Amino acid sequence: MTDFTMKTDADGVAIITWDCPGLTMNVMKTEAFRVLDDLIDQALADDAVKGIVITSGKADFAGGMDLNELGAMRDAAGDNPAQGLFDGVMQMHTVLRKIERAGMDPKTNKGGKPIASALPGTAVGIGLELPLATHRIFAADNSKAKIGLPEILVGIFPGGGGTTRLVRKLGVMGASSFLLEGKLVAPDKAKAAGLIDEVTADPVAAARDWVLNAKDADLVKPWDAKGYKMPGGAPYHPAGFMTFVGATAMVHGKTQGAFPAAKALLSAVYEGALVPFDTALKIEARWFTNVLMNPSSSAMIRSLFVNKEALEKGAVRPKDVPDQRVKKLGVLGAGMMGAGIALVSAQAGMQVILIDRDQAAADKGKAYTEAYLDKGIARKKITPEKKETMLGLITATPDLDQLKDCDLIIEAVFEDPKVKAEMTQKVEAIIPEDCIFASNTSTLPITGLAKASKRPEQFIGIHFFSPVERMLLVEIIKGRETGPRAVAKALDYVRQIRKTPIVVNDARFFYCNRCIIPYGNEAARMVTEGVAPVLIDHAAQQLGFPVGPIQLGDETSIDLAAKITRATKEAMGNDYPASEADDLVFWMEDLGRLGRKSKAGYFDYDDKGKRLGYWKGIHDKYPLAEEQPDLIEVQERLMFAQVLEAVRALEEGVVEDIREADVGAILAWGFAPWSGGPLSWLDILGAPYAAERCDQLEAKFGERFKCPALLREMAEKNQTFYGRFAARAQAA
Repeated sequence: MTDFTMKTDADGVAIITWDCPGLTMNVMKTEAFRVLDDLIDQALADDAVKGIVITSGKADFAGGMDLNELGAMRDAAGDNPAQGLFDGVMQMHTVLRKIERAGMDPKTNKGGKPIASALPGTAVGIGLELPLATHRIFAADNSKAKIGLPEILVGIFPGGGGTTRLVRKLGVMGASSFLLEGKLVAPDKAKAAGLIDEVTADPVAAARDWVLNAKDADLVKPWDAKGYKMPGGAPYHPAGFMTFVGATAMVHGKTQGAFPAAKALLSAVYEGALVPFDTALKIEARWFTNVLMNPSSSAMIRSLFVNKEALEKGAVRPKDVPDQRVKKLGVLGAGMMGAGIALVSAQAGMQVILIDRDQAAADKGKAYTEAYLDKGIARKKITPEKKETMLGLITATPDLDQLKDCDLIIEAVFEDPKVKAEMTQKVEAIIPEDCIFASNTSTLPITGLAKASKRPEQFIGIHFFSPVERMLLVEIIKGRETGPRAVAKALDYVRQIRKTPIVVNDARFFYCNRCIIPYGNEAARMVTEGVAPVLIDHAAQQLGFPVGPIQLGDETSIDLAAKITRATKEAMGNDYPASEADDLVFWMEDLGRLGRKSKAGYFDYDDKGKRLGYWKGIHDKYPLAEEQPDLIEVQERLMFAQVLEAVRALEEGVVEDIREADVGAILAWGFAPWSGGPLSWLDILGAPYAAERCDQLEAKFGERFKCPALLREMAEKNQTFYGRFAARAQAA
C-alpha cells in the first residue's frame, strides 16, 4: 500500500486520498511526495479528468512532516548536507507549485485543471501547506479540528511554501500569529482569518462540486495574477515598511534573539516579499536549510517532538505490565495542588473523590474547577453541559470511606512527613489492597514517605507543577521499593490527563528541583556580589528562559525558598554547602518581603500586585558593584549551575534516560528551549569546551562548578551525550 491513492469517478473528478498505512494520523514522507507527484502528473495528463480533490482516508487530514525525514535528507547528502537539504526542500516546492499551477498556460493563466482540498479534521504543518497550494480549501465543520502551522514551536518554520503563501495571502500582520506563534484554530476561525475558504458538513462533496464548476479565473492565485499587491504593503511601501519594523521589534521582544528560527522566518518573509513568487520560494528554502543546519534546530526537534512524543507514548513504561488506566481517583487535600489535580482528572473523564478536613474546605477545592469552567464558558471554549458533566465527576467530601473503591490515590496534603505518614496509614486502612498510593511532593524523599505504607511496592511519587492545569510535565519518582505496576499506573494516569511524564529515581529534590534550585541560588549569589538584578534577569531571558531567576523568586515566594533551605540544612547537617544566597533569602524573609504574594520582594508592587520595578533597598545591604560582569559570564554561571546538576543526576542514576533529562528541563522550568535541554546544550558546546569552562568557573567562583567525572571522561574521549547514551535510551 502507498500513502496516496487515486480514483476517478464517473464525472471525471480524480479523488486523491492520503492514508498512511498503520498510522492513526497522516505524516508526510519523502517517498509519499514522489507518489503524490506521479498521481498529479497522471491526473493532469488524463483528458478524462476534469479536476482533482485531495482528501484524507482518516478522521484528520495530516499532522505534518515526518521530521526524521529532514535528518535523513541531510545525512544522505554526505559531505554537503546543506545542499542535500536545499535540494530536497526544493523538490517539495516543485510538486506543490505544480499543484498550484495545475497545467495552466504560463502566459494566459488558462487551461489548468481545478484542484481542491477537503479536510475532514486537523491539518497542521505540511498538512496545511499542501492545501494552501490547491485552488480552494474545504474543511469539515469539526470543532475538535485544529488548523495551522506550529513549526516554530519545535525550532523550525514552515518551509514547504507555507511561509511564502500565507504572507502573500494574508499579509505580514495577518500571517504573523500563525507563523511566529504557531497558532492553531478551529475551522470556523481558520475561515474567518482567511486560512481556508469554506467550512461545510461534507467537504469532499463540496470540493467535488466546486471542481466541476470552477472557471479559469478561479484557479489563479492572487500572486500569479497581473497587478498583485501584497496585503498591508510590501517592504518598500510606506505601510509595509512600518509593518516590517513592527514585526522585527515583536520578534526580538518575544525571543530576545535566542531562537534562530524566528529570525530566519522573518528574513525569509522580508527578502521573499521583494521578489517574484518563485524566487521567494527559493529564498524560503535557503533560510529553511539555514535553520535545519543550526544545531539548535536539531536539538529542539529531537527534544520537543521526537523525544517528547516517545515519552508520551510510553517509552519508559514497564513493558510486561497490563493496562493500568485509572477509573476512580482519590485526591487527598483540596488546596491549590489537589484542586488542580482534581480538575485535570475530571477533564480526562475520571471519577474523582476530593478529600479535605471538612466539607467547606473540600467544596472550596471543587469550586476551583467550577471557576475554571466558568472562564471556559465565557470564552466559548466549553458548553454549560460539559461543565455539569465535569462537576458531576468530582465528589468533594471529608469522608475517607468514599475512597474504598479507588484504584489510585494522590496525596497532596501539607509538606510535612508526619502529616503525610498519618494520612497514608488512615487511607491504606480503607482502600483496596491493589490500589496504588502516590504522594505529590516536590522535595520529600519518596523512600522515606513510603515507610508509613504497608505496601511500599505500591507507593510512588507523582510530582505536579503549579498550576497543574497549565504545566505540561509530571515527574514520577520511584522509591527504593516501588514496583513496576506502580510505575505503569502513574505513567498510564499521566497519559490519560494528556501531560508528558518523566520517571526518575528517588533522591533529594528528585530531578527538576535539583536543577532549578541552583539556578535561583546562583542568581542570589550574584546579587550579594553586587551584580544588578536587571542584568541577571535579562541575561536569563536572552537565553530563552520565560522569566529571569530574580523574577521567578518573587513568583514562587521567598519564604518557600527559605523553608526549603532550612529543611535541606537540617537533613544534610554538616554536609550542607552554606552560601551568601541563604543569608539574602533569610534577610528578605525577616523583612516580610516574600514576593508577589506580599506585594514586596525583589520587586516593588502596586496595590493590585503589578510589578513597579526592582526594589532599590536591596542595595543598602548589597551595594551595586561599580563594574558589572560580562553578560556571557552571567549567562554561563546561570546555565552551568543547572546543567552540571543534570549531569550529576545522570551520573548518580537519578535520571536513567537522557531524553527525560532534556524534555523535563524544558517543560518543567522553561530551560532554554532553543538548546534542546541541558544535555543537548552540552552536546552543542562540546564536552571538551564544557569541561574546560567548568575548570575556569570553579577556579573563579568555587567548587559548585567542579566538572563531574562523567563529563570529564566524555571530554577526554570527545563524546556527546546523545552519542554515548541515545542507544540505551531507545532500548529502554
